[in-house]
Amino acid sequence: MTKSSRKKKRDAAPKAPEPRRTPVEEISPEQQIVGAPLLGKVAAYDAKAREMTLPLEEPLTVGDALRVKGRATDLTQRVERLRVGGRAVQSALAGETAQVETADRVRPGDAVYKIRPA
Repeated sequence: MTKSSRKKKRDAAPKAPEPRRTPVEEISPEQQIVGAPLLGKVAAYDAKAREMTLPLEEPLTVGDALRVKGRATDLTQRVERLRVGGRAVQSALAGETAQVETADRVRPGDAVYKIRPA
């Protein structure tokens, strides 16, 4: 191996891990929205901060419209505030865990979809 090939190998940017995709079997019929991309499932909800923790399967941007569906939840809203790693950001990539401010209570396990605004 030559010096230049070692340098190229070392300088190569590390690839981001592929986000975990939720199998359809893990989404109950009342949580499904046909045709809308699944962003992921709510991992946690902080009632004091009024935000959900969401491991993303698809990218998310401030201004996107969301729908949170669960057995006791049906919430539609726009993303107003988005944080990744405690820092406010304008967008988050698939594979990152984001905190999203919510207008109402959501529950861990609720499915979150990106929808087209009406």
